[in-house]
Amino acid sequence: MNFLLIGHSVVDRIIDQNGVSIKPGGIYYSVVSFLSQLQPEDKLYLCSGVDKENEWLFKSAYDKVEKAFLAYVESIPKVELHVSEICERKETYSLIAQNLNLPVENLNSFDGILINMISGYDISLNQLKQLRKNYNGLIYFDVHTMSRGVDENFKRDFRRIEDFNYWAMYVDILQTNQSEILTLSDKKDETAIVEELFSFGIRQVIITRAEKGATVFYKENDLVKKIYKDALKVKAVNKVGCGDVFGAVYFFNYTKNKNVPLALEQANLIAGIAATLTTTDDFLKLKKYANEWISKK
Repeated sequence: MNFLLIGHSVVDRIIDQNGVSIKPGGIYYSVVSFLSQLQPEDKLYLCSGVDKENEWLFKSAYDKVEKAFLAYVESIPKVELHVSEICERKETYSLIAQNLNLPVENLNSFDGILINMISGYDISLNQLKQLRKNYNGLIYFDVHTMSRGVDENFKRDFRRIEDFNYWAMYVDILQTNQSEILTLSDKKDETAIVEELFSFGIRQVIITRAEKGATVFYKENDLVKKIYKDALKVKAVNKVGCGDVFGAVYFFNYTKNKNVPLALEQANLIAGIAATLTTTDDFLKLKKYANEWISKK
């Protein structure tokens, strides 16, 4: 299978109870997660940007994917993340990157396209519209930082996304977390928001809930069904990138098998393992750690 992955690369400066660390971030987590699932015959095409200064941070992962749509840019964003045990993290950007340049030809050669709105400005509505116009397969859309506005100091706080219905009509599978879903509608009830999203044409809505697991709402024979899965029981030491891990693993497995419970099971497993990892090298070994976990059961 061939996949197209779209999203900004960013440098994370993570501030948490353990101190300060500099790590590759943004679409990096989606890349390493896809790599944990790909079979020898599969290919992942990355549409992102890197700069000369920080390329070394991403090299170990990006060298393992197809880079025809990976561009060099003058500077990629640096993101300061204040991570808390009790509330949503606080984000401040060094700059807001431009929309990525998307491929426009032979899109139907991809079995699936995953768009992760890392910065919230990864693609424009018109780009999404053109992507849908020229592509017949599944489009997976992670709302991510699109749910946050930007103030004069580049601080990112949650806000209502205007006219999200125009985005939703071009998406097959939508991923949000518990905070992000409240930015998609004027409604305040989660179930009501999901119903509204289905009315725009979305086929699945995934709500990740950190240590409380994840819920998938999906349509089957015109009936809306719901499936919930508890999070993996682990000692979590990392709260960055787990949603990105979940999305990439879920999308790969759903595209491959068209089985919601199976995709959810695998995504929960790998995302749970990601919560136990702290180093860049560890994330490149996600498949190894998953196999070890399964063998112990």
